[in-house]
Amino acid sequence: MSPDILTVAQMARTDATTIARGTPGFTLMQAAGRAVADAIVQRWSPRPVAVLCGPGNNGGDGWVVAQRLRAAGWPVTVASLVPPERLQGDAALAAQACLAAWPDVGDGPSGDLSGGLCDGQPGWQTLAPQALQGAALVVDALFGAGLSRALDGVAREVLDLAHVRGLPIVAVDVPSGVWGDDGQADGAVACALTVTFFRLKPAHALMPARALCGEVVVADIGIPDSVLPELGVQTWDNQPALWRSQWPQVDAAGHKYHRGHALVWSGPLMTGAARLSALAAARAGAGLTTVCVPQQAWAIHAAALTCVMVHPVAGEGATQWQSGLESLLEDHRLSAVLIGPGALGGTQPSGLKGLVLTVLASGRPVVLDADALTVFADDPALLFAAIAGHSRPVVLTPHEGEFARLFRDPSVGLTQDKLSRTRAAARLSGAVVLLKGADTVVATPDGRAAINRHAPPCLATAGSGDVLAGMILGLLTQGMPAWQAACAAVWLHGEAAAAFGPGLIADDLPGLIPQALKRLG
Repeated sequence: MSPDILTVAQMARTDATTIARGTPGFTLMQAAGRAVADAIVQRWSPRPVAVLCGPGNNGGDGWVVAQRLRAAGWPVTVASLVPPERLQGDAALAAQACLAAWPDVGDGPSGDLSGGLCDGQPGWQTLAPQALQGAALVVDALFGAGLSRALDGVAREVLDLAHVRGLPIVAVDVPSGVWGDDGQADGAVACALTVTFFRLKPAHALMPARALCGEVVVADIGIPDSVLPELGVQTWDNQPALWRSQWPQVDAAGHKYHRGHALVWSGPLMTGAARLSALAAARAGAGLTTVCVPQQAWAIHAAALTCVMVHPVAGEGATQWQSGLESLLEDHRLSAVLIGPGALGGTQPSGLKGLVLTVLASGRPVVLDADALTVFADDPALLFAAIAGHSRPVVLTPHEGEFARLFRDPSVGLTQDKLSRTRAAARLSGAVVLLKGADTVVATPDGRAAINRHAPPCLATAGSGDVLAGMILGLLTQGMPAWQAACAAVWLHGEAAAAFGPGLIADDLPGLIPQALKRLG
């Protein structure tokens, strides 16, 4: 599957361009309906189907689905929001072709057809709850991704009833009530299958819409890839095709320093988080990994770590620790730094700020996570100025709570959808921003963004974010560009967790990385 994700407007442009190049719109509609019907036939045995059709092209696709399924011997009835004669354009052609294929059509007084639903008789009826009588499968072709209001009226009533009855629902493009560009939903119900066309839309990847789509199939309907360059695609599905070309290559004649030296700062009290990060950096490929730690916690780390080196800094407070960290950073062999996991325990906020600013001033790639972000909640501009003041990649890895505390600037708009918020935060901060969650978004200051769908629910466990930060560090250490490193780490993080499944704890994750790397190839 291509990683490109298109907005609703971009998808409309691909349709228009394809039609302008000589492919009739009705041909595209026929291909779309055929793809939905084929996906249904591949997954279910023949059974009575209620095809719910709306007033636009999404409804037109539904009429094609009905015609194709009936031709395959399935009992089908169409329930339409509007009479076929009121349809326009390609949707009208689709309805006419469907009804013409049923030669025994008979009109009732209101334009409805006599005969019951799904009893083998042809035709259509006005959309109403009775449309579900006898149905064992429902096709939702009411509204597509362009809907940007709450689903209401009889359409909502019928879909709610289908959901309550436990009927499997197949959505055409997106479930009705899902907003295609931002993943929000109002009135949509969970579907077993969603069939979309040419490329994914943001709603197929962003929560909560993604959870309502069920299985997602992207069907080829004859739109050529040559329409893509003029679209200026800025959003992608996070998959290896997006970043594989930037993956660090191991030199057969190289040594450990060729693979980089990763540095993780640990606070004096909450030491486990830094160890998880350090192990993850090493497993992700860093040639060497060092934990820098206040002297008082050195023994704890030294007793627990073997392949990871532990560097103590003397002193009883952050000012002295900062001096020790500055001295360590004079070693030109240190490649990238992570600070934040467990960093605030035993450290005053002002002291941690100084440590973060020291790391940023070092000129190395930096990952800022957890405490290194929230400590600037009272003065985000100080952090952003420090990021802007030095030329090196910086990756910020907040979860939603940390994000809300750090990005309170109106330009970010905390009420916006996740994709827009993450992009705005990246522009404001000048860093790559990775906003964690079931639909992690990774955005750059220039507007590029990837949405991750490759994350099992078992990752919702304490410490998994520390492992993710360490994996990003390990890839930065090897010279991978920041956005690609963050995207790759998120994907591998999910791949490692998926191999383990229920019962996963963060301690398991570093040891699962090698097998995930093997599956990557």
